Amino acid sequence: MKVLVFQHIACEHPGIFRRFFSETGIEWHAVELDAGEPIPDLDGFDALWVMGGPMDVWDTDTCPWLVPEKAAIRTWVQDLKKPYLGLCLGHQLLADALDGRCDVQATPEIGILDVHLTEAARADPLMQGLPSQMKCLQWHSVAVTQPPSGAELLAGSPECTWQAMRVGEHAWGIQFHVELEESTISDWNEVPAYAAALDAVKGPGALKVMEADALKHMPQFKDNARLLYDNFFRAVGQGWS
Repeated sequence: MKVLVFQHIACEHPGIFRRFFSETGIEWHAVELDAGEPIPDLDGFDALWVMGGPMDVWDTDTCPWLVPEKAAIRTWVQDLKKPYLGLCLGHQLLADALDGRCDVQATPEIGILDVHLTEAARADPLMQGLPSQMKCLQWHSVAVTQPPSGAELLAGSPECTWQAMRVGEHAWGIQFHVELEESTISDWNEVPAYAAALDAVKGPGALKVMEADALKHMPQFKDNARLLYDNFFRAVGQGWS
C-alpha cells in the first residue's frame, strides 16, 4: 500500500499518522503543493490523503496550484475510484472538486469542540468504534455548505452541518482535525492566519487555554486517530458494500 499525501503548508502534515504509517509499514509520499512540487503520476499510488492549510478552496489567483490539485482529486475519486481521505481543507476540496460548495461560516469554529456522529455513521467503516459524541480540534471559518451528489452525512456540529461525509464507497472528508499531536496547536499558531483567527474568535490568551484543553483530551484524540487509521486501511484493503 502506497499513500500519496497532498500538503498545503509544511506544518500541516499527517501528524500522528506518520507514526502509524511507520508502525504498520505503509509507504507514503508527501507533495508540498504550496512550494511548487508537482503532482506525480497517480497510477503509482493506492490511496490519496489531502491535508489542511490556511488558504481557501477559491483562492486560485494566489494559489494557482489549487486548479491542478482539484483536477487530480476529481480524477482520483470519480474516474480511478481509489480511496481518498481529506482533512479540513482536504474535506472542503473534496466537495469543491466534485459538484459541492463551500462558504464562509457565520461563526468560525476554533477550539476543542463537540462533534456528533449521525445514525449513518453506525454503518460506515471509517467511523466504527468512535464515540457518538466526541471532543475534536477545530480551526476553520469555511465549511461545506453543499455536499457532492450522493454524499452521506457522517458527523455534524451546531455551527457546521457537514463535519464528516462519505462520497461513494471510497472517499471520505473530515472537517475536524484527528491528526494532532502534543505540538500541533503551538506549531499552527506560528501561522499568521491561524493566530489571527484564534485571537479574533477567542481573544487574548486563548492559545494557552486551547493547549491545556487539548492536552486534557490528548489520550482520546490519539485513540480516535488510531481507530480512524485502522478503519481506513481495513476498509480500503478489504472493500465493502
